[in-house]
Amino acid sequence: MVAELFLSHAAVAAVKQYIVCAFVLFIPAMMAAGITGNKMGGGSRHPMIAAKRRRMPLIAANGLLVLLPCAFYLNHSAQAGRFDGVFYTVQAVELLAGAVNLMMMARNIRDGFAIRKPKNRTAR
Repeated sequence: MVAELFLSHAAVAAVKQYIVCAFVLFIPAMMAAGITGNKMGGGSRHPMIAAKRRRMPLIAANGLLVLLPCAFYLNHSAQAGRFDGVFYTVQAVELLAGAVNLMMMARNIRDGFAIRKPKNRTAR
């Protein structure tokens, strides 16, 4: 949204292109985070781990079903120079879905820090 407010249409198109290109790295990184988190949680029944497990499919679904299509549509529209009402509506949907994902990921991080084992500290 910052790009749309302060940059030229050509710059916005470049930003949208970079976002789509970043998926090559971002999607595998998110998959790896989900897989390692699942393995680290093991078969634990801890309520915070259970909450993290419930959030992960929602985060993934939001990313695959909302954020990814929005990013491709916005890139396609920006490359074609179509900065119309639909473009800005899809941009708003993408921002809202991204904020929801960030909130859920922040809760996962918070819960992860809350349940980690305290470090053993020896008396000096």
